[in-house]
Amino acid sequence: MSEKLVYTPLDEIEKIYNELKATFASGKSRAIPYRKYQILQLAYMVKDNVKLFEDALAADLGRPQIESRMMDIDTSIGEVKDTLTSFEKWAKPENAPFALNYAAMRPVIRKEPKGLILIISPFNYPIFLTIPLIASALAAGNAIILKPSENTPATSNLLANLVEKYLDTSLVRVINGAVAETTKLLEFPWGHILYTGGGKVGKIIAAAGAKTLSPVSLELGGKSPVFVDPKCDLKVAAKRILWGKTANAGQTCVAPDYIIVPQDFQGEFVKALQEVYQEFYPDSASAPGQMSRLVSPQAFTRVNNLIKNTKGTIVIGGETDEATKFIAPTIVKDVTPDDCLMSEEIFGPVLPIMPVSNIDEGLAYVNAHDHPLSVYVFSQDNEFKAKIFNNTQSGSIVANETIIHPGVHGLPFGGIGPSGSGYHTGKYGFDMFTHLRSSLDTPGWMDRLLSFRYPPYNAAKLKAMGRLIRVSLPARPTGPPKPQVSGGKFTKWFTFLLALVLAGGLMKRQLKIV
Repeated sequence: MSEKLVYTPLDEIEKIYNELKATFASGKSRAIPYRKYQILQLAYMVKDNVKLFEDALAADLGRPQIESRMMDIDTSIGEVKDTLTSFEKWAKPENAPFALNYAAMRPVIRKEPKGLILIISPFNYPIFLTIPLIASALAAGNAIILKPSENTPATSNLLANLVEKYLDTSLVRVINGAVAETTKLLEFPWGHILYTGGGKVGKIIAAAGAKTLSPVSLELGGKSPVFVDPKCDLKVAAKRILWGKTANAGQTCVAPDYIIVPQDFQGEFVKALQEVYQEFYPDSASAPGQMSRLVSPQAFTRVNNLIKNTKGTIVIGGETDEATKFIAPTIVKDVTPDDCLMSEEIFGPVLPIMPVSNIDEGLAYVNAHDHPLSVYVFSQDNEFKAKIFNNTQSGSIVANETIIHPGVHGLPFGGIGPSGSGYHTGKYGFDMFTHLRSSLDTPGWMDRLLSFRYPPYNAAKLKAMGRLIRVSLPARPTGPPKPQVSGGKFTKWFTFLLALVLAGGLMKRQLKIV
């Protein structure tokens, strides 16, 4: 397997683009049976080559086999299978909601492909954030150009080779390269552009899309906080948080980025993390097959500098090896808001703990910064969870778990504001690559009802229009509604018990009457 990435020649990119545009225009991608064929071929492309994908991910990321299978390979096959079994239903035209005035016009929403799709995928999950998206775009009837990351040469080369072997290359092509190749691709108009990566490049992609009026979806990440309630299941919280931070060496867009914990609980929380760390890595985190490596020397240097420059106290880890791009899981306590670890998304196995005097202080900090891709909360207290859920904004909000939600069937995956725009996975991916085309078919006799629309206009026609187009509103409000005041748990239980007592009394009364 070659670890040197073979770039697509720049002078071939426009030719490839035009070939795929022509194939899409021919209608070849629209037939449902052909969509099914291509999606099934895609699934077998991964299933037949699991070992090759494992080897490529190990070469590019030092990825342990179980992480490759769980987070990239097997999950992707499952996503493609779900799309295969469901997309025909998603693709069916939908009748518009019934309205008497328009029913005779047969209003219908057609599900049509957008055209030629550009998918620019990231290095961190080069299969899961590529293969299911190709399936979604194929299911919607599109042609696709995939631009994989230049930072994962073994995986990107493998994708190019396998796509050529398994898929119709007049509809799906891989273009490998770096900045120059991506810049060339962005010169063209697209049915849709999906970019997954960092915010800095995301702005460039969005600006390029604006120049050609191409719709753009962005999945960008950000600093995802974790609120830890002292009343949480501490052992479970420590295990799930540490795993979420160390999986793929922290190179996960929804990885826990920092911890918010009450000052007087920080010591107990650190102790729990230390115990779990010993369970996870009884020998060493650097032992073969136990932990991924940073993707590049540049990524290693950036994260290593954050560790060197923090003013917090390292309580776990801190070991690094530049030669193998290894950084041990590193926990840093007593981190302040102005610390370097709080200045950017870490995207590495380093977890700062920021103690606060109370939860409101933590909420104020989170809400003063960019909306993250995820917010996590560990608590057994429903009121505590509700306070975090209802007073933050993020792409997703997760209680008592980390990082697995992008793979949960039926949930949309996407950000908000600086953490991204648009949604994918499953039907949401299909919808992203689908144009909802409004359609009417109005019979001639409708002019008997709508003749008032034709000139010359006069008072009689205005009156006729008024008879047909009437809008009635609810009664005018007398003022804003009164605030809803919750009585808390006591009031809920009291109401429930009162209802039981009243129900029992009514039953006794009915028995007496009988």
